[in-house]
Amino acid sequence: MLEQMGINAKTASRQISGLSAKQKNEALKKIAEELKLQQDKILAANAEDVKKAKENGITDVMVDRLMLNESRIDGMCSAIGELIMLDDPIGEVLSMTKRPNGLLIGQKRVPLGVVAIIFESRPNVSVDAATICLKTSNAVILRGGKEAINSNIALSEAMRDALEKAGLPRDAIQLIHDTSRDTATKLMRLNKYVDVLIPRGGAGLIRAVVDNANVPVIETGVGNCHVYIDETADFDMAVNIVDNAKTQRPSVCNAIENLLVHEKIADKVLPLVDARLKEHNVEIRGCDRTREILKDAKAATEEDYYTEFLGYILAVKVVSGVDEAIEHINKYGSGHSECIITESYKNSQKFLELIDAAAVYVNASTRFTDGGEFGLGAEMGISTQKLHARGPMGLCAMTSTKFIIYGEGQIR
Repeated sequence: MLEQMGINAKTASRQISGLSAKQKNEALKKIAEELKLQQDKILAANAEDVKKAKENGITDVMVDRLMLNESRIDGMCSAIGELIMLDDPIGEVLSMTKRPNGLLIGQKRVPLGVVAIIFESRPNVSVDAATICLKTSNAVILRGGKEAINSNIALSEAMRDALEKAGLPRDAIQLIHDTSRDTATKLMRLNKYVDVLIPRGGAGLIRAVVDNANVPVIETGVGNCHVYIDETADFDMAVNIVDNAKTQRPSVCNAIENLLVHEKIADKVLPLVDARLKEHNVEIRGCDRTREILKDAKAATEEDYYTEFLGYILAVKVVSGVDEAIEHINKYGSGHSECIITESYKNSQKFLELIDAAAVYVNASTRFTDGGEFGLGAEMGISTQKLHARGPMGLCAMTSTKFIIYGEGQIR
C-alpha cells in the first residue's frame, strides 16, 4: 500500500512539475474554497478527535493544538490566499556565467520532487504542508498522528477534491490513514520514491526519524528556547518579553522554556517576572539562587534545562553574565530561537555572534520565529539544522537547483 502511494506520488510530481504559477494558484484558490465548502464535515471530524483526546486525558494545551473551529479554518484559507500572492520560485534562474570556452552556465530552481511529512497533533499542518508543496510543484505524502486522524482525513480529502476540480492529479496530495508505528518506519525508508522527509513534532519523533530514516531528512520543530536578561536590561521590557514568549502560546516550538538572569539584577527582576507569570499559573523550576529569591519555586533538575515543556512550566537559572548565558544556551538549547534583553551593544553583539541557533534576537520575543512574521509567507516548519535550510522554511527552502548549460557545439 505504501509503495503504491510512493509510485503515485512520483507520477504526480512529474505531472505537476511543469505547471505554471497561474495553474498552481488556481488550484490553491480551489483548495481554500473547498475547505470552506466542506467546513461542517471537517469540524465534525475534528470534534470526534477532540472528544477522544479528552477521554484519553490529553492536557488542555495539547487539546488546543488539536482543535479546529471556524476561525481556524478561515485562518487556513487566509494563509492560502497569502501563499497565492507570493512569487513562485520554480523556474527562477539564479545566475548565468559565460566560460572562456563559450559555454553559458547557470542554475535554475526546481522542485524537490516528492516530500513526505510526519507530524503530530496539529491538523492545520496537513494544509500548510500540502499547499506549500503544491506552490513549489512538489507532491506530498502526509502522515499525521492518531490524535488527529479524522481531522486529517477530512482535510486531505477536501484538498484532493479541489485538485480534481482544478484538473490536477489527486495524488499530488496523499494522506496515510494507518497511524501505526510500522507505517511511519516504512515511510522513513521509502527512498525509492521520497526525495526528502520532514518531521514536525516533539523531540522523540524527530530523533526516531533521524535514527531510522534512509530518506534525506530536514529536522524541524524542537524548540528549547531561552531568554537571557542581562544586567543592563530594561525591566518592563524584560517582563513583557518573557511573558509573551512563555504564555502567549506555550505549546508551540518558538515559546521559551528557559529563563536566564544576570546575578546582579536577579533579586529585582525575578519577582517582577514571577508576578506576571503567576497570572498564567506558570510553574517556576529554578536553581538554588532562584529559589532563594522566589520562595515557592521548585528545584530545577539537570533534565529540566534540556526539556521542551510545551506548557506552563519555566526553568530558571541565575548566571554570572553573558558568557555563562551563552555557554548554557549552547549546551542545553536546541538551536531554534534565543533572545538577549540588554542595553549593552557589546553584549548584544557577542550574543548574536556566539549563540548557535537558527534565530537570535536582541530585545524581542522569540515568538516571532515564524515564516509569516519573517515575511516569507507560509512555512513548512522551522529547521534547526544547518544544511539546505535553517530557520523558517519558506518556498525557496522547498526547492533544489539544477545546472543549465547552453553551448554552440563545444566538445572537451
